[in-house]
Amino acid sequence: MGADGNGGKFLDIPSSGTKILPTDKAREEGLTFIRMDGKEVYKFAVRVMGRTAEKALERAGIDKSEVDLLVPHQANIRIIQSAAKRLDLPMEKVFVNIHKYANTSGASIPIALDEAYREGRIKRGDIIVLAGFGAGLTWAGMVMKWY
Repeated sequence: MGADGNGGKFLDIPSSGTKILPTDKAREEGLTFIRMDGKEVYKFAVRVMGRTAEKALERAGIDKSEVDLLVPHQANIRIIQSAAKRLDLPMEKVFVNIHKYANTSGASIPIALDEAYREGRIKRGDIIVLAGFGAGLTWAGMVMKWY
């Protein structure tokens, strides 16, 4: 897991805490909605997504050749393809459902993991890598063996 608060301004909700209270005025001004600088978030995501998965594998002592399935945050297909390329994974080993639901934010990895399991893409003993990023700017990755 990691965070870089310097990028917070690129993806945030201005009125989501105590600095700017979510008043009627804030709602009228659109300050209670997500704001994103797409170009900056994209550059960040491409840089961090594959690196996060690599770091998780390194910490788990698992080589990227052992990965059976990558289940990434479903934000953008080019970001997902970039992470797969960094891990030397063919897209057949990457679960993608963004075309069905778009970006479901913090729910994208759990939804994708459930769908991959229901479709039979995950079986007992598989090495699964999860990698995501989000507001703040933040990121996290993990490796698990499916039982």
